Amino acid sequence: MTRKTDIFAEKKKTKEMERLLEKTVEIVRGAAGRMVRSGFEVMEKGDLTNLVTSSDLAVQHFLTGRLAELLPGCGFLCEEEDFRDEAHEYVWIIDPIDGTANYARGIADCCISVALTRNGVLQLGVVYSPARQELYTALAGKGAWCNGRRIRVSDRPFEDGLFCTAMSTYRKEFAKTCSDIIFDVYMQSNDTRRFGSAALELCMMAAGIIELYFEMRLQPWDYAAAGLILREAGGTLCSFDGAFPSLEKASMVIAANSQASCKRLLNTVHRHLDALPY
Repeated sequence: MTRKTDIFAEKKKTKEMERLLEKTVEIVRGAAGRMVRSGFEVMEKGDLTNLVTSSDLAVQHFLTGRLAELLPGCGFLCEEEDFRDEAHEYVWIIDPIDGTANYARGIADCCISVALTRNGVLQLGVVYSPARQELYTALAGKGAWCNGRRIRVSDRPFEDGLFCTAMSTYRKEFAKTCSDIIFDVYMQSNDTRRFGSAALELCMMAAGIIELYFEMRLQPWDYAAAGLILREAGGTLCSFDGAFPSLEKASMVIAANSQASCKRLLNTVHRHLDALPY
């Protein structure tokens, strides 16, 4: 009897999460997407390398309001205005526009990123790029999708992998180490790309377009949703210590289309770093 009850409870929870994902997609792809496509003003958050637009702020305010209605009593971890309210069973992790520098210049590689955790465990992820018209979604244990099509990482080996990365834009004191790591990986792999949106790059890996990824320091809102999407598509994601990147603080992010390639990439990073520099 207990086992049947547990199975029923699990099915009920799955249905609830499926409903939440459906409603989240409606909110993100609908009004939030229209806000991203509208006009905006550009501002600085400290210096020219760290921009924020009026759309970032408007989308975040809109999403926190609508998602709080969708899931009463929830918490939030958001990029803009240092919005942290994490002492809840359910917490939404939001980047209203990942790739703001691209967005401010009219470059299509930017997106809205929304993830939901329950007791610190990822439950669902939505990454939507209005300009590219790409909607990536995932539900824990249920696979990953792009525009309604099931996606899966490629089976290309490390040597034939496309490598996405960046030079630690907000912490340029790490640039030399990043450069050394990037050169090392480049010499082992096929080629290197830089699109300027961590969430989109991880989703591109989930869709089988790229195979390798490294960034020295990202925040949870950069990779939470896309990390779940990648994992559900068969990919692997870790930090400097080999564990899944933190959902509470800044972390190194290493990802690959296979465990073997991820381990090789992690070992390459360890050749240049004995410990995290932050």
